[in-house]
Amino acid sequence: MGKHQKHAKLKLRDNDNFAPNEIAFVGTKCDVISNLVHQVSESLLSYKLAYFDASHSKDIALNTVETFTFHAKGTLNSLVNNEVNKFNQRVQFSQYDFVFINGNHYEGAKQILILDKDKEASVLKRLDQLNNIQFVIKLTDDVEFFDFLEGKNPQIKNLRCYNINEIDKISKHIENLIKEKIAPIQGLVLAGGKSIRMGQDKGTLNFYGKNQRDVAIELLEKNHLKTFLSVREEQEIGIENKITDKFVGLGPFGAICSAFQENPDVAWLVIATDLPFVNDEVIQLLLKHRNPSKAATTIKGKDKQFPEPLITIWEPKSYTLLLNYLAQGYSCPRKVLINSDVEIVEIDDDFIRNINTPEEFKAAHKEINE
Repeated sequence: MGKHQKHAKLKLRDNDNFAPNEIAFVGTKCDVISNLVHQVSESLLSYKLAYFDASHSKDIALNTVETFTFHAKGTLNSLVNNEVNKFNQRVQFSQYDFVFINGNHYEGAKQILILDKDKEASVLKRLDQLNNIQFVIKLTDDVEFFDFLEGKNPQIKNLRCYNINEIDKISKHIENLIKEKIAPIQGLVLAGGKSIRMGQDKGTLNFYGKNQRDVAIELLEKNHLKTFLSVREEQEIGIENKITDKFVGLGPFGAICSAFQENPDVAWLVIATDLPFVNDEVIQLLLKHRNPSKAATTIKGKDKQFPEPLITIWEPKSYTLLLNYLAQGYSCPRKVLINSDVEIVEIDDDFIRNINTPEEFKAAHKEINE
């Protein structure tokens, strides 16, 4: 008999230690690190960045009440009792593109070595943490590599090396590390609806001489997206790339979460099968304006109040948000978009008319085929 497996086999998100993408500065004093982080962050304003450090205050009492003070600008100052562990921090940092870590206190999955003459002993102590150095920064021009570094990493002298004042070059290198981890996009065509008002499966509506679900799949594949069909368990659809609802009875919201459960490391471009006027131009516009720093990039009709969750690129960071809404009893993907930091692409309402009834189908069919 096989080994009994207690837990469902889920695909783990590709995280670093504490965040989706992080780097620790190792090798110099805390204030030098903190200064550098603030200077680099000034150069990378279009990304969501965080700095993960330990308090340097001698006496911190445990709070009996945890305090959150919000400023009108949206700044938050908080005093909370929170033990560091990777699971809590990965939720906390899930919305950030990049997290800088003070390597004097916490270990990062990637590192930047700062060479500081006075800190040889400190680097030796942390030698095991230096297992994935991206580049080196010299505090002064005359500082040499410590001998033990070459023993640990014979290639170390071939790494890119900057002076601490070359903020532009350091920022550029870090920006490349952010860009490297931008998620690829896959397509998700929603074909699992019950289509009660239509009286037949909307995925099988025929506007263009074939099933609309096939039209939608081709539209995404034409834009080089590996595309999956989202279906309910009981639907008999013979297609290789399909994702069966794991979050059952939650409509499109459950379909999006099911896709993320299948693969949490890609962004999902979601499109419904009842949108026959969405064409190549709309898809290309969405792809062109994609902003991976936001939770999603979504289409909104110019005269519509709210965005269209079913013509949207949902970034990996949105999965955490979706599940947070679910935990509060909400399963409306539009509610998530309205209340999150998203990129909105406006287009004419004509493109995004959705077809729900036999009368609407007849009218749309006529318009398309004239």
